[in-house]
Amino acid sequence: MRVAWLGHRSTTGADGIITYSREITNGLRDRGVDVLFLHHARDQVDDDSSIALDAFALSHRLVLSPPGSKRKLLDLLRAHEVDLVHVSLAFSSLDFNLPRICHELGIPIVATFHVPYDTRFSVWRGISAAVYRLYAQALAECDAVIIFGEAQRDILAGLGVPRDVIHVLPNGVDVSRYSPGPSRKRAELHAERVFSYVGRLDPEKNVDVLLAAFLDADPPAGARLVVVGGGVERRRLERRYADARVLFTGVVTDEHERIDILRASDAFFLPSSVEGLSLAMLEAMACGAATVATDVGSDGEALRGAGVVLDPAHLESELRATIRLLVETPPMCELLGRLARERAVGRFSLSDNLDALLALYHRLAQEAPVAAHR
Repeated sequence: MRVAWLGHRSTTGADGIITYSREITNGLRDRGVDVLFLHHARDQVDDDSSIALDAFALSHRLVLSPPGSKRKLLDLLRAHEVDLVHVSLAFSSLDFNLPRICHELGIPIVATFHVPYDTRFSVWRGISAAVYRLYAQALAECDAVIIFGEAQRDILAGLGVPRDVIHVLPNGVDVSRYSPGPSRKRAELHAERVFSYVGRLDPEKNVDVLLAAFLDADPPAGARLVVVGGGVERRRLERRYADARVLFTGVVTDEHERIDILRASDAFFLPSSVEGLSLAMLEAMACGAATVATDVGSDGEALRGAGVVLDPAHLESELRATIRLLVETPPMCELLGRLARERAVGRFSLSDNLDALLALYHRLAQEAPVAAHR
């Protein structure tokens, strides 16, 4: 089977939407699928399996395709004789034309819809609801739409996306790579306890609330909060929360380094106002870190019963109390870490995700009409 994957690549970024494309495409190739990776990373060298498309990229999350892009994409899909297209949304301003392009060629299209959502009454709910309405028609025209949880299914179905098109297929983690194990990071940091955050340093992530709560708990000198990631808030946070117990690493693209940090972590925190299903959270769970996250997107659904789920409406008070508990009670971190690992292995294995995805591909390919370009 030949699959055209429309997704995200970067040598300098390491957020969830980039990780998703890398992990899924590598996993598909390991299973014998011929993957043509179409992306917008101009710093990547083209080869037989990867092609950079022309675009004006404001970021990997906001990409404008130039005039003529629709025809160029159609010609590429025809020339490479693909059996199926899978797009990781949001991809570019072409997103809304993709179902028609694929169906013109008789090719089924699968879309993974990563856009975060919030079911509470909040400013983020209003923003995410607008984006969901914007994409609803294009998603309804896809042959399959992959989402992360039941609440997201209800939102899309309410906007007119047929329920039989929607497939709940949560993010997956390679639980053999992301696993508990030795780490040099604790010794490097001269730390007795390590707490961590991995993700973008943008307003909706509430990293400032995490930093304030951590320092309010007045942890001992041997405690460290390691903040991994970059974003618009980084410089402000570094200035405001300058403390020997807080370390900002910037973006860490080396996977071994990220795993080392997660393995050293007694606890991992994700205090976001809005999420889809965080891969960073699942990676921390798989590494055996006690995991604390807000009940937004599908994160609460994934973590409940295996970690601490915070009410976003009472984030500051609940986060302060949780940090104090975990700082003062190391055995609680060990217990929650074991539960998190069991949950990741049982429900969020990348291998299981790929098995289900391949079964979906084969079913759609069998049901598709004979392609016009064959």
